[in-house]
Amino acid sequence: MNKAFVKESDGDEDDLDASVPAIPAGTKNYMTPDGHRRMKEELLRLIDVDRPEVVRIVSWAASNGDRSENGDYIYGKRRLREIDRRIRFLTKRLDLAEVVDPSVHHGSNQIFFGATVTYENQAGDEHTVTIVGIDELDPLNGRISWISPVARALTKAREGDSVTLMTPAGVDELTILSVTYPAS
Repeated sequence: MNKAFVKESDGDEDDLDASVPAIPAGTKNYMTPDGHRRMKEELLRLIDVDRPEVVRIVSWAASNGDRSENGDYIYGKRRLREIDRRIRFLTKRLDLAEVVDPSVHHGSNQIFFGATVTYENQAGDEHTVTIVGIDELDPLNGRISWISPVARALTKAREGDSVTLMTPAGVDELTILSVTYPAS
C-alpha cells in the first residue's frame, strides 16, 4: 500500500507518557514544590522555545516543495507531534497537581510525603529514599513514589520503628534509622 494512504496516529489516544505510572483512581497527584517547578519549566520551554523552533523548521522544509521525500519536513512533523503530546501530558498533570510542601514537617521524626528516610532491611543493607510524587520518581537516585510499596510501608512510621514490607521474595522487616525533611 502506498504510504500516502496510511494514516499516522495523531497521538490523541496516547497522551499519557508510558514511562510515568498513571495516577490511581480516587487519589490526588501529590507533588513537591520543586517537582512542580521543574514540570512547569519544562512546559514553558516546550511552548516558548522548542515548539516555535520546530515550527520554523517545518515551515522552511514545506517551502522546499515535495514533502513526500523531504526528511526535514517528515521528521519535523513527527517531532512536533511528540512536543504537542508532551505539552498535553504536562498540562493535564499540572492541572491535577496538589503541591505539598514537605518542609512543614521539618524537625518531625514521623514519615509523611516528602520525607527522606534512611532504613535498614533484614539483610543489613542500608537504603536512603525520598518519598515524592508520581511524576518526580527517580528510583536510581533514591526518589520513590508515594504509592510505591516501600513508601506505603514507611508512611506514618517513626524513627526507630520497624515496619513490614511484603516483597515478591517474601516478608522483609525494615528498621527506620533516620527521617529528615527539607528546611523552609
